[in-house]
Amino acid sequence: MMSDDRTPNFAAGVSGIYRGVSEIFPAKLDSENPDENLAQRLAKTDRPLRVKLGIDPTGSDIHLGHSICVRKLRAFQDAGHKAVLLIGDFTARIGDPTGKSEVRRQLTEEQVAQNAKTYLDQVRPILDFDTPGRLEIRYNSEWLSKLDLAKILELLGTMTVQQMLAKEGFDTRIEQENPIYLHEFLYPIMQGYDSVALEADVELGGTDQKFNIAVGRDLQRYFGMKPQFGLLMPILLGTDGVQKMSKSLGNYVGLSEDPLTMYSKLEKIPDNLIAQYFELLTDLLLDELPENPRDKQKFLAWDVVRQYRGKEVADRAQQDAIALVKGAAGQADAVPEFSLANVQFPAKLFYIASASGLCKSSGEARKLMQGGGMKLEGDKVADVNLTFESPEELNGKVLQVGKNKFVRLIV
Repeated sequence: MMSDDRTPNFAAGVSGIYRGVSEIFPAKLDSENPDENLAQRLAKTDRPLRVKLGIDPTGSDIHLGHSICVRKLRAFQDAGHKAVLLIGDFTARIGDPTGKSEVRRQLTEEQVAQNAKTYLDQVRPILDFDTPGRLEIRYNSEWLSKLDLAKILELLGTMTVQQMLAKEGFDTRIEQENPIYLHEFLYPIMQGYDSVALEADVELGGTDQKFNIAVGRDLQRYFGMKPQFGLLMPILLGTDGVQKMSKSLGNYVGLSEDPLTMYSKLEKIPDNLIAQYFELLTDLLLDELPENPRDKQKFLAWDVVRQYRGKEVADRAQQDAIALVKGAAGQADAVPEFSLANVQFPAKLFYIASASGLCKSSGEARKLMQGGGMKLEGDKVADVNLTFESPEELNGKVLQVGKNKFVRLIV
């Protein structure tokens, strides 16, 4: 513990801050401090910087793509700075229009509150919730819900329509003649005003958030504050190695998924993703990894599960994945379970695959069976008419779809 008579060195131990970063802007602060950049701010500060990360709880799950900025927030905590985790419970009811081809569905206050609770549960393994002074959790409804019309008009007066139309996605929607609603223009202004309310020194975000973070800088300057730095992180490619990680695209790894599913998805990622995943999702150095790409995949899968579930669970997930590959599905103890209590028997296997959530529909399940993509206890099942008379016939058996989706059927 540092004694009270020593000046803390907040620039020490900041190697994790710069790892994997796409851009820090501005490279120089402003005309009043033309030579200062973030590294110099870190070196000169005599107090912990306030580092903001805003998360809009628009869904119930966080995936590894979202975790990148949360991990960066932890790096600032480890360097002695204050993490300000902003839950956008007010802005989530509008939804960030960045990169969207159409207006987002607006959420209710109750939906947002429930999503926010699950978000905090999922980021707890990443952030330091225990060290006093290292974490501040705020909700932007604290100030945004109290803005009156006069204040809103003042904020709107800081930006032009031309500036707003330059935002990513709006130009495309105009070309495609998709409507842009006036409330969507408010989103970047509200996110920017969050930085004013929180007195942020640094704001974290993906590379798609540069516009919104820049608005925060402009509003801070407007209100006579020192503008924040923006630190941008790459957008993580999904497990298909082609498109960004997204739940809607099915190429994601969720933080709340069971350990075996997480491990199985990660041990099969394409070779072109290995370096990026290690850099953005772990603290491991590339020159310390196994040379064989397959061993790297397994090591990555194990380490990510370890971070969120612990070493013992990661070891079990790895053992269970090996058992599944060998066809010894019955030996895998960590496979998620699906109760057959609500399935009406006699029942066809393709219907059970759909009811369990392994397939989106019975039609999809039938096609997978016909294509050899479904296994029961490690054996391929191609007969779409395969029917079971009672749930006891399936009790304890593992039903698998594709390479990494499976459930244990129980009575």
